[in-house]
Amino acid sequence: MKSRAAFVLAATLLSSAWAQDTTVPAVPTGTPIPGDYNGAYRPQVHFSPPQHFMNDPNGMFLDANGTYHLYYQYNPTANVAGNQHWGHATSRDLYHWINQPIAIFPPSNDSQIFSGSAVVDVNNTSGFFPGQDNGVVAIYTLNTPTAQVQEIAYSHDGGYSFTRYAQNPVINSTSTQFRDPKVIWYEDHWAMVVAYSQDFVIGIYTSPDLKTWTHASNFSHHGLLGLQYECPNLVKMPVQGSNDGMYVLTISVNPGAPLGGSITEYFPGTFNGTHFTAIDGAARIADFAKDNYAGQFFYGIPDGQDALSIAWASNWQYTQAVPTAQEGWRSAMSLPRRNFLANVTRIGWDLISLPYDLSPVLGPQLAARTDAANASVVVDYSAVASNALYFEANVTGAAGAGAAATLNFTALSPVSGESVRGGYFFAGDNAFFLDRGRTRGFDDPFFTDKFSTSLVLRPDGTWALSGVIDRSIVEVFVDRGAASATATFFATQPLTLFTLSSAGLPANASVSVAVYALESAWKSLANADGIVLGNVTTMAVKRDEL
Repeated sequence: MKSRAAFVLAATLLSSAWAQDTTVPAVPTGTPIPGDYNGAYRPQVHFSPPQHFMNDPNGMFLDANGTYHLYYQYNPTANVAGNQHWGHATSRDLYHWINQPIAIFPPSNDSQIFSGSAVVDVNNTSGFFPGQDNGVVAIYTLNTPTAQVQEIAYSHDGGYSFTRYAQNPVINSTSTQFRDPKVIWYEDHWAMVVAYSQDFVIGIYTSPDLKTWTHASNFSHHGLLGLQYECPNLVKMPVQGSNDGMYVLTISVNPGAPLGGSITEYFPGTFNGTHFTAIDGAARIADFAKDNYAGQFFYGIPDGQDALSIAWASNWQYTQAVPTAQEGWRSAMSLPRRNFLANVTRIGWDLISLPYDLSPVLGPQLAARTDAANASVVVDYSAVASNALYFEANVTGAAGAGAAATLNFTALSPVSGESVRGGYFFAGDNAFFLDRGRTRGFDDPFFTDKFSTSLVLRPDGTWALSGVIDRSIVEVFVDRGAASATATFFATQPLTLFTLSSAGLPANASVSVAVYALESAWKSLANADGIVLGNVTTMAVKRDEL
């Protein structure tokens, strides 16, 4: 969650409108909130809210029925941050989302529900769920003008509606910079990581019942500091080539990222239930572009399977100014990612990040070539209704490539000449670049237009690239997910011509390319007028009932 200053201002501006209101939410109740997902900038395979402003993913979990729950920081009354609620959506495949009623509301006009997590209390450790094994407990920060405290709310219906715990807060505080709890189950107790934001400390707490918490240890002053720590995550994930897993602690930094604004760093290490120890002091960056922040891992993924994550695809430096507000919404989430650790040449431990199974939205194949070495593949996708595509390239025989050896892609608007592009150099510093600077729909001094990273070519001369271009967001996955980048872009005309080309590769090199249309995940949910309905509340919830 971002710093409190913006929310104090937003609360002041909105308080007069709420002064006579005796119910929460301050949004229509019992009435669908429509979402028009047809706008030129609306992503078609990324989640975005039906209307208004969204930021951090919150409380993500997989239930016993195979339904994924995504909560998110949500302002249901404006296209800027403030008036923070927990929005809610559910999915069976992580692409086709159903917008559910708002899940958690602030208890007063001058408070907000900030970021947090959710768990399934299978063994009823909390005592909230006699006779149930599917009770859900949300753990979140209540932000007020005087303090940030940690609260819980519980759900008897699987996470669709919540009741605030009568004896909140479960962790009290006099600090206004203490937030974003993430809770996991460790052997025989609950463990929480939470940020003392401007002290650059991640506190670790333990609890037997989610209600009584004991401070166990601190993890402090590691990696990039920026101006504050936020949104910590602790997750156990698989290690490539091993039967043993490893814990990863992620910390979101905002502001103060190397490219400006917000960024997420991560630390592989060990966790014994009370203490986290990083394997080293290196700051490892989760995404080398500028629109991937506050990522959270799903609770409830079976041990040994790839961890699953979703991040907020924006940056606090410009998120409240981007032009999607003209379509009535701001911000999307990243693609769902599957994650594991690998020991990569030269740099060591690396968080591998790849798109989760795209088959639910994968459309017709638009191009396929196995002879694309030192050649070009051109795809006109102007007839693709979603204006979204997936591409991949696999290279072999690149060992010993000279300085001229490259692979590049471009998505272009033939109408306006605007484009996004990227490419890799097989020699020298082995740099990969991503460039969104050739689009003209948004101008902001902080909207950095070019990004790059370096990845050593594998000794066997193989290399791979995949990516998704989805109206106003591009995500690329370099060398089988060893590096990834997320960047929003805003062209004045749709990009409809895709080109992937390679040049200067050795004579024995091979390049195979495939390009697919992506089907809109929202189209099937739209009504006869093309509108997707969401956030339908059935009753006004009195503050004294929360």
